[in-house]
Amino acid sequence: MGYANLCDEIIAGIGGKDNVISVIHCATRLRFKLKDNRLANMGELKKSAGIITVVESGGQFQVVVGSHVGEVYSLLMSRYFSESENTRSENPQTTESKKNKGLKGLFYTAIDTISGIFAPLLGIIVAAGLIKGVLILAVLFQWLDKNSGTYKIIFAASDAVFFFMPVILGYTAGKKFGGNPLVTLVLGAALVHPSMIEIFNATQADPKLHYSFLGLPVTFINYSSTVIPVIFAAWFSCWLEKHFNRLLHASIKSFFVPFLCLTISLPATFLLIGPLATELSLGLGRGYMWVWQLSPMIAGAAFGAMWQICVIFGLHWGLAPLMINNLMTRGSDTIFPLVQPAVWAQAGATLGVLLRTRNAKLKSLAGSSFISSIFGITEPAVYGVNLPLKRPFIFGCIGGAIGGAITGYYHGTAYSFGAMGIFAFPSFISPDGVDSGFWGVVTGSLVAFLFAFISSCMSSIPNGQPEQPEKLRSQPLT
Repeated sequence: MGYANLCDEIIAGIGGKDNVISVIHCATRLRFKLKDNRLANMGELKKSAGIITVVESGGQFQVVVGSHVGEVYSLLMSRYFSESENTRSENPQTTESKKNKGLKGLFYTAIDTISGIFAPLLGIIVAAGLIKGVLILAVLFQWLDKNSGTYKIIFAASDAVFFFMPVILGYTAGKKFGGNPLVTLVLGAALVHPSMIEIFNATQADPKLHYSFLGLPVTFINYSSTVIPVIFAAWFSCWLEKHFNRLLHASIKSFFVPFLCLTISLPATFLLIGPLATELSLGLGRGYMWVWQLSPMIAGAAFGAMWQICVIFGLHWGLAPLMINNLMTRGSDTIFPLVQPAVWAQAGATLGVLLRTRNAKLKSLAGSSFISSIFGITEPAVYGVNLPLKRPFIFGCIGGAIGGAITGYYHGTAYSFGAMGIFAFPSFISPDGVDSGFWGVVTGSLVAFLFAFISSCMSSIPNGQPEQPEKLRSQPLT
């Protein structure tokens, strides 16, 4: 049965199947949205051999199981939930309590929404970014010609997920907002329809050319590779859908609701939602670049120090859309390279524990955690080794800050969205060739690794197995 027992333990520990509103997963953790978190037994879940730790943050009850989370999720869904059951209505008490949380509630709701929309895409976005990095290397070393059929076919595989981002986000946003995801998928597809792009190109070539919708002037924008416009459009469509479902008779809902949602949402997107959301996207990119340009070293130190702390509480998802938005609107991103040293710093700290400790169980745990850290998955190292021992985790954060400052000084830049760890480095190679920014990321990562490694080696490591922290909750961040 594979992970059947683990799934049973998880369901029992979260208060049963009926306590679940929804569940998604990211690279290492199951992210539950529960009706009542008080029904969950965090202590019992942490005792399970298949669970690394449990975190309550961002409005989610997160069960960290490791890199095999996809298999656990699939079995969990097949055993306990059907596709239609994965979005449930909240009880009035839960909804009312969220309304009373004020700014804290809005923050956690935003993190929950972002993670729910982007978490399902993480694997395919990383894979596409990795392919882009390999293609850059292949052209750089003259293994492939950009005009060859081989290059064009592989490039299509790497670029499709980014070009059709509105289509993919339309689907995941529709699911997250509780609407028909196929309706919002079509909404995203309409934004990148060839005829719309053709009109955009025509208006760019001839500024005197104007189009209108029922007499209202339309500003056509190339929505391919955009992120924010389709999310707002999907929310609006789902909002309409819920109202139409209440108003229309059941016999005509199946076709009339999609008809009304599309015929209202799409013009509204082209007339108002799209242009405003596009300006918001560009504004976010410009705002971050303004802050970054004030002092790249300070920005690097801050991101490098805080990244793994954000990962602990699942708050790093708040930065993922900004990274993708930078890539889509500017063609490059400087956040991703700043946090790369933080990953290597935790890997170095874990290696220090591995070589220093004489406890067989801790050595085994540190060894497997170090390997996963090299490939960008730091949760086993953080939760299982460094954070319980405290000092290695602190050394990792300091190393991340030093490495991030070095990366910022050399203006490290990402040109595609790739995996963390060793597979990330091709993402930092400019299409024009290897530059100082790439070597800045490499140097920053190496310095972060060595600092944390040496510091952990010089620090005293208990011979006993470190105990998991009693609770990892979001309260300390408030």
